[in-house]
Amino acid sequence: MPLAVLDTDVCSFLFKRDSRAEAYRPHLEGKTLCLSFQTVAELYQWAEVRNWGQARRTRLEEWLRNFVVLPYDDSVCRYWARIRAERQRKGHQISAEDAWIAACALRYDCPLISHNASDYADITDLVLITEVEQGGNEIRH
Repeated sequence: MPLAVLDTDVCSFLFKRDSRAEAYRPHLEGKTLCLSFQTVAELYQWAEVRNWGQARRTRLEEWLRNFVVLPYDDSVCRYWARIRAERQRKGHQISAEDAWIAACALRYDCPLISHNASDYADITDLVLITEVEQGGNEIRH
């Protein structure tokens, strides 16, 4: 099955059973769903900041087992550096967190599914799938 990387926002919609998740379901079918190591860290931070109890933390940990977690490696770091430098040259900053997520999608040559498409605008070779800005179109840079 082809891989697809979920941005933290889409992942959280699914976890919380947010109604916005429904728009993304067709993009998830028939794919191996992946998360960047960065998304996992953000979700754990979410639990810390919101002071979740053990039962909810356990539910999150069990739910995360449904995904392939894409790890850091030297290639991911090179993509991250390229993304940050490219965006800086264009005068468009990108957070370190978003750059890690995009770097994982590029490293593993798979689309990134995000509800925050503008965060990933103009990243060379990134295939972005969104249901916000382009009405569900695939955006290729």
